[in-house]
Amino acid sequence: MSDSDDKLVRPQPTEQTPERGPLAPYAGAKPPAPEWFERAVAAPAQTGYALCEGARIHYRSWGDPSKPGLLMVHGNGAHAHWWDFVAPYMTADHHVVAMTFSGMGDSDWRNGYTMDLFAREQLAVFEASGLFDNETRPIIVAHSFGGFVTVLTGAEYGDRFEGVVIVDSPINPPDRHTDRPPTKRGGRVYPTLEAALARFRLAPPQTCDNHYILDYIARHSLRRRPLPDGSGEGWSWKFDPDIWRHFDVRRPSQDLLREIRCRIALFKGAESVLWDDDVADYMRDLLNRQVPFIEIPEARHHIMLDQPLAFVAALRTLLQEWRYSAPLRPRWAGETA
Repeated sequence: MSDSDDKLVRPQPTEQTPERGPLAPYAGAKPPAPEWFERAVAAPAQTGYALCEGARIHYRSWGDPSKPGLLMVHGNGAHAHWWDFVAPYMTADHHVVAMTFSGMGDSDWRNGYTMDLFAREQLAVFEASGLFDNETRPIIVAHSFGGFVTVLTGAEYGDRFEGVVIVDSPINPPDRHTDRPPTKRGGRVYPTLEAALARFRLAPPQTCDNHYILDYIARHSLRRRPLPDGSGEGWSWKFDPDIWRHFDVRRPSQDLLREIRCRIALFKGAESVLWDDDVADYMRDLLNRQVPFIEIPEARHHIMLDQPLAFVAALRTLLQEWRYSAPLRPRWAGETA
C-alpha cells in the first residue's frame, strides 16, 4: 500500500459506469470519514474461527462476553467487516459477534453450499464465540441474503434464540419472479489496489453517499493473488466466484417465515428497490401483522451503509423493547385466540 492510500481527498463528482465505481475518483486514497466512524472501527475487537463441517468460519467479537449475545450476519458476497462500524454501538447491552459465511470474506471456500449448511455455520459461530453460554438467549440481526438464511435458522432452531431481526430481505409472493444470483462472478485479479477499488460497487446496484464506508468495506473485501501472467501479485475479491454455481435451496422462504419459533422484527430501507408495497403487505400478512415492521428513512437496500446511525438508533430501541416486554406469538390466518 502506497503513502497516497492514507491521504484524505475530496474528488469532484464523477459519473459511475460499469468500469468505474464510486471509489474510482479517489485513485486509491481514502475518502474523508467523520469522527464517529473512525472511533467505531478503531474499537477493540477479537477475531476467531469456528469449525463447521470441515471449513473455518471467520468471526469478530466486541464487548463483554458475560452480556446477552447478538450475532450480526452479512449479505451476499459480503463479510463480517460490514458490521465494524455498527457493532461497537451495541455493546452497552450485548456481547456482539459478526460472522462470515463460508465462500466469502476470510472464511474457507467449499466445493458446494446450501442454505442448511449456512444455518449450521451460524450455530457453530454461536457455540465457538460463547453466545450460547449466557442464560439469556441470543438474538440474530441479519441483512439481505443473510436474512434468508436466518429465516431458516429461526424456523429450524428458533427455540434457542430470543429473536431474529431481518434487515431488508424481502420475501416475494409465490407468483412473483425472483432473480437468482449469477452462476459465476468475480475471480478477476487486478494489477493494483487502486484498480480493484475503482471497480467496487454494491449489489443490487445503488448509490451510496457515504464513500468512506464503501472504501472501508472494499479494502476488507480484497486479498493478494498472483497475477495470471506470473509477473507478480495483484488484488482479487475474497468471495468464491463459483459459490452460486454449486448452491442449493431446500425450502421456500414463505413457508419458513411462518414457522419461525422466536420473536421476529422486519427492517426495510424506505428507498430499497427490492420492495414493492405488495411485497411488504405479503410479508406482514404471513406474520398476521403482529411483528414490528420498521422503515429507515432515506435508506436503500444497504441500510447500515446509507443511514448507519439511524439504523443503530432503531435497532437499539427495538432490542430495549424486547428486553423488557413479553413476546407475542403471531396467530396465523384461521387460528383462534
